Amino acid sequence: MTTIAEKVNLLGLTREQLIEFFASIGEKKFRADQVMKWIHHFGVDQFSDMTNVSKALQEKLAACAEIRGPEIVSEDISSDGTRKWVVRVASGSCVETVYIPQGTRGTLCVSSQAGCALDCSFCSTGKQGFNSDLTSAEIIGQVWIASKSFNSIPATVDRAITNVVMMGMGEPLLNFENVVNAMTVMLDDFGYGISKRKVTLSTAGVAPMIDKLGERIDVALALSLHAPNDELRNKLVPINKKYPLNVVLDACKRYMAGLGEKRYLTIEYTLLKDVNDLPEHAEQLIELLRDVPCKVNLIPFNPFPHSGYERPSNNAIRRFQDALHHAGYSVTVRMPRGEDIDAACGQLVGQVQDRTRRSERYIAVRQVNG
Repeated sequence: MTTIAEKVNLLGLTREQLIEFFASIGEKKFRADQVMKWIHHFGVDQFSDMTNVSKALQEKLAACAEIRGPEIVSEDISSDGTRKWVVRVASGSCVETVYIPQGTRGTLCVSSQAGCALDCSFCSTGKQGFNSDLTSAEIIGQVWIASKSFNSIPATVDRAITNVVMMGMGEPLLNFENVVNAMTVMLDDFGYGISKRKVTLSTAGVAPMIDKLGERIDVALALSLHAPNDELRNKLVPINKKYPLNVVLDACKRYMAGLGEKRYLTIEYTLLKDVNDLPEHAEQLIELLRDVPCKVNLIPFNPFPHSGYERPSNNAIRRFQDALHHAGYSVTVRMPRGEDIDAACGQLVGQVQDRTRRSERYIAVRQVNG
């Protein structure tokens, strides 16, 4: 009994991988450049639309390959211009992608997993449990879908997407190969040609993989810190029990030092009322980061049902920001965007077919607590 070979999805392949693919079917390496430009510069998903590719090769490709992004389930546009796509991935779960316009900058927040294995206590994504890693095609497919929706050709100067942040659903470093391959396509001139300073990977602190990342790529790095000491961070970000602050910050410093140029680590700090937003927390954070070249991004908590946390007052946010400013840190406060379509930081939930049963337990606790 013969089986039909599964078609290779070219969408998620880096240029090197495309060169290997074309070599495997007896074609020259320049075909990789041609096809990659058609896919990512022009959003083409049919080989028959590639006008500088011969009819014979079009037919050959159609027989053994495909260009397939995730299925678009919905697209919502916020009153502030933020857009959110819900896309279905191969596992059957749905993940979310968010586009945030701000002046001449357009930032796309991309997901790397269906759900998240880390269960940070203040993040609604973590409460959905975990289903699967996304493939590289499903990760870069989010950029592909968003670019096509804007009719945005990456080769132009005024493209809609200027920045990409791996800050959507999931912990990117726990899906390492697929995330690195997708980011490689983002940086490639035949992909999206985005500057390495404008592609950011955000991690909760998987220390060994931060070192591995430095061996493979030199994108910007953000650390989801959220607490200035190990005792509090153990509660908010459970992976801290495995990789405590000194271990994670040392890995981040090694990564930044390996870039060979003046670059800053971004510290992400979600402010939770009366939990991590007090003056003593600011003082502890100042001391913790004293020898870390960084800038701090404060994120007022975006509420979701039964989280148990509240957003701090504007005065508390300003007080925390001022303390860091006076200590010499560059500090910004990330204003909520897309709240009316549940697209703000920490609000991405998708539709996760949870393999961990965490969402089931969380719902049970909510029902008990009212």
